[in-house]
Amino acid sequence: MQSISLWITIPYTLFVAVLVPVYWVRYGPTNLLWFSDMALIVTLAALWLESSFLVSMMTTGVLLFDVVWSFLFFYRLIQGGRTVGFLGYMFDPQYSNFIRALSLFHIMLPIVQLWAIGKLGYDIQAWKYQVVLGWIVLPLTYAVSGPKENINWVYGLKEVPQKWLPAPLYVAALMVLYSTLACYPTHRILKTFFAVTR
Repeated sequence: MQSISLWITIPYTLFVAVLVPVYWVRYGPTNLLWFSDMALIVTLAALWLESSFLVSMMTTGVLLFDVVWSFLFFYRLIQGGRTVGFLGYMFDPQYSNFIRALSLFHIMLPIVQLWAIGKLGYDIQAWKYQVVLGWIVLPLTYAVSGPKENINWVYGLKEVPQKWLPAPLYVAALMVLYSTLACYPTHRILKTFFAVTR
């Protein structure tokens, strides 16, 4: 018997089938190196394969970011005011409503991931593999993208590139922070609240 319903998998598949080519044309292929974009795609494979390992990996890598994104989005939506930084585009009329609607996957993705982990269990080894993936993706992102895109914040946390550390040292620090402040704490939370595998 299937653990993951096709009522979830098929709409998710159709959404990804629209988002990936649209993002590819609108932003270029390097945009798909964002951790959340990668997680969206790999979670699709996890749903079809019913893979606890893959969904656990992706969740430990992006749950924190997507929860923060969602909180800031709804806060701005309710409170109003000026929005700058990585969420500014969601309230910028220069971006079409369609493009902005696609970005709402940041709200949907953690819901789907946590639901899937509830069905499949949490793989307690997966976070280590996500750390390794992150350590590959961050330097790769720096090598193939630029400050304008600032994918995964490899050029700084603000709109202008950071100057307080040499670039290689900054990326190395980002790699450490990603593993210790994003992946590991999320692993501990998931391990506490979900049935574990392995």
